[in-house]
Amino acid sequence: MLSLSHPAAASAAPRHHRAPRCAAASFRRRASHIAASAILLPGGGSTGGRGGDRKLPFTPPPMAPPGQLYRPYHPPPSPLPANYRTLDLTQRLEVLRDRMGQWHEYAPLISALSRDGFTPSSIEEATGISGVEQNCLVVASQVRDSLISETAAFPPDLLSYFDSYSGPELLYELRFLNARQRADAAKHAIDYRLEPKGVRELARSMKDFPRRRGVDDGWGEFDGASPGDCLAFARFRQSREAINVEDRIAELERALQVVATDPARARVELEMERARKKAAGEEVEEEEDDAVARPAVNVVRLQYGEVAEATTVLLLPVVRETDGVAAMESAPRRTKTDVDLGIVEVDKAWARWAVVPGWGPVAAAAEEAVVVELADGRRLPWRTAEEEPVLVIANRGQKEVAEQGLYVLEKEGRLVVERGKKLAEQGITTAAAEVLIVVRPPRDEDDMISDEEWD
Repeated sequence: MLSLSHPAAASAAPRHHRAPRCAAASFRRRASHIAASAILLPGGGSTGGRGGDRKLPFTPPPMAPPGQLYRPYHPPPSPLPANYRTLDLTQRLEVLRDRMGQWHEYAPLISALSRDGFTPSSIEEATGISGVEQNCLVVASQVRDSLISETAAFPPDLLSYFDSYSGPELLYELRFLNARQRADAAKHAIDYRLEPKGVRELARSMKDFPRRRGVDDGWGEFDGASPGDCLAFARFRQSREAINVEDRIAELERALQVVATDPARARVELEMERARKKAAGEEVEEEEDDAVARPAVNVVRLQYGEVAEATTVLLLPVVRETDGVAAMESAPRRTKTDVDLGIVEVDKAWARWAVVPGWGPVAAAAEEAVVVELADGRRLPWRTAEEEPVLVIANRGQKEVAEQGLYVLEKEGRLVVERGKKLAEQGITTAAAEVLIVVRPPRDEDDMISDEEWD
């Protein structure tokens, strides 16, 4: 209930008398400006009026300590070090202009000036520090602070290495790495006395290394937690892209200078041996050619409506790459097929199925065929594979490894696809299944290039 109070209402005529028409109109005009003096509460109560018996809880305001003013707003902590907080504006500009102290000590002054309304050009005019150098100092100071954090676990006694004049440029190149990577990269930069260009190469190699999984051959032999291995892998990749054999050998020698783990060193040395044989005119089996070219297996891309338009289709069980060989072997097998009516019987129930056109190689092995679902096509053993989900149709009845084939096997609990040649080199003679066809998902026609677009 909303109660209103107004002096005119208290002096109104008694309730048994009717007010004149003009007085009632005047009262309505005055009442239109009356403000609510109560708050509605559940159950009909209110905070105002005689009938209101329920009140809102009252919380007294906090009291300030004796001798201090109460400030409900607390400003953010000052970015300035304690020794600079008492300086006025002129003194702060003088510190920057004369470079008083270490660079990481006066670098926070730039951020403080920006908060006070200074622009990079006005700071440059007052101090002589260019906008590019200002950004380098501020970012390098933040990187240095991250090295001191508990997450980085960087030895404090090594921080003095970056107190030199080139220290900001070195730390600036580590800005894209996380705290742990920054600490590892900073240690590597100190051990090898790297210049800013070398630190930039190191940081880029560490940032790029996880993206190369399943894309470049030899990735598994390098340790992504080691800055040396990341840098060695980047140079290893550059050697494979070199046209001249001399350039290739030079990049491999640079990779051997920084490689840290034994498997990675063995991989680089093997590549070095092949490069030197090629430089001497000897015949060398180019492994990188195998990594680029597709093996002798059909790789098809489905078209929209292809399954519906196919004269025959196949219903095949599907397993994920994370299910392992046990799940692939337990997938149902076809026991009987009614050709006229298209009825298929299997030996056990199964949850996931795929419908594919009745391609010849798959139809010939339909009783033992199974589909392995790969979430990323780049896990296929050739470099031209794209980042897209693919279906690998394999024949579980063919397990003997041949060098020309492509096979499915289990590694570390995952189903992977490997070349028969590589398995033979490793002494593996049997696999879980032989790959029949690799199926790629449909693609919008707008993304496809027609033959007429090529000159």
